[in-house]
Amino acid sequence: MARSPCDLRLLLLAAAAAFIYIQVRLFVTQSHYADRLAEAEKSENQCTSQLKSLIDQVSIQQEKIVALEEMKMRQDEERAHLKILIQDLEKRSAQKLVNKNVVPVSAVVIMACNRPDYLERTVESILKYQTSVASKFPLFISQDGTNGAVKKKALDYKQITYMQHVDLEPVRTERPGELTAYYKIAKHYKWALDELFIKHNFARVIILEDDMEIAPDFFDYFEAAAKLLDSDKTIMAVSSWNDNGQKQFVNDPKALYRSDFFPGLGWMLTKSTWMELSPKWHFTYWDDWVRLKEVHGNQQFIRPEICRTYNFGKHGSSLGQFYEQYLEPIKLNDVHIDWNSEDLSYLGEDNFVTKFGKEVASAIPLHGSDAVLKAHNMAADVRIQYSDQEDFERIARQFGIFEEWKDGIPRTAYKGVVVFRYNSSPRRIFLVSPDSLHQLGV
Repeated sequence: MARSPCDLRLLLLAAAAAFIYIQVRLFVTQSHYADRLAEAEKSENQCTSQLKSLIDQVSIQQEKIVALEEMKMRQDEERAHLKILIQDLEKRSAQKLVNKNVVPVSAVVIMACNRPDYLERTVESILKYQTSVASKFPLFISQDGTNGAVKKKALDYKQITYMQHVDLEPVRTERPGELTAYYKIAKHYKWALDELFIKHNFARVIILEDDMEIAPDFFDYFEAAAKLLDSDKTIMAVSSWNDNGQKQFVNDPKALYRSDFFPGLGWMLTKSTWMELSPKWHFTYWDDWVRLKEVHGNQQFIRPEICRTYNFGKHGSSLGQFYEQYLEPIKLNDVHIDWNSEDLSYLGEDNFVTKFGKEVASAIPLHGSDAVLKAHNMAADVRIQYSDQEDFERIARQFGIFEEWKDGIPRTAYKGVVVFRYNSSPRRIFLVSPDSLHQLGV
């Protein structure tokens, strides 16, 4: 059946409307995607711009890194050159101090850090007696660190060679809370002694600290002791210090002893001994390390009865430990002894053990819990036997001497015997271990 023209128009209108709707939707869709594409292009352009900016920044930083590396290389070269200059200056300074016609007995080094007032007091005390023997005992100051006041003070003394140890490495302690000072001191000692023995090739070195005064016969004492140190290989070092050198415990300025306990505090050793110690030098508490039997072995130390050094360092790394009780009352020798005319052959190992053994054996033995009380009422040398460390500490406490032991050895002891004077008199008190007389061959 034929459709009417009206129906065809309606179909055409519907088709046209559908077409127009489709076109509109297509346009809307295209516009939407065009907007998104524009946003994507914009984002891409921003990313490209940011990436370019980052690349530029990286390039700038790389240029800075290269510049810093070049600067570091120049600084390293300058530092190496400066180090060579300093070493050359030190060598020339040391050569000026050493009289080529006189073989030095020993270099003398003052170990310093950050106490300019202490250093000045020490140097002035030394120069009072060193000037006349400067060619025999060339003087050095070794500073640990960069304290400006100490460096300035040291450089004020034209007759002294200045050395500086600068170590910027962080200190790693064995135990939390430990003082780092003792680690730095040990490292400084090794450096300074390597410099003097290896670089400057001294045969002997005397080590002092920046809080010490010396006795009038200090240099004569060490000159005479140097001969003993060279000839007797059973002696590891010679010290100017007696731990029990308080005024009430000393009397004879000529008396010298062998000891199994390293005294330190003003001591001399030889290059051969240092060459053995240097490779294994301990990284902290170096003095207690030297006191270990495994370190000094069968070697012993020479010490005086009356100290040739006085330690005035109340303020320092040890925080004043023992100062008022043991250090402040020390007697510094004030009598000049002509040590080079003294016969020191009695200090040889065999001679000394015989001589000292007879002296201990001839002392009156005191027994019982009141032995110390009895000692106060005796007019002759006496000996009191202690049974162990605890018993020794009890007896030492009653007399007022050092109670401390290190690695089984009481301070100042020889073959377990600790000797001191009674109330500044010639009388001697011998504290002996159960095995002392046997060790002395008595």
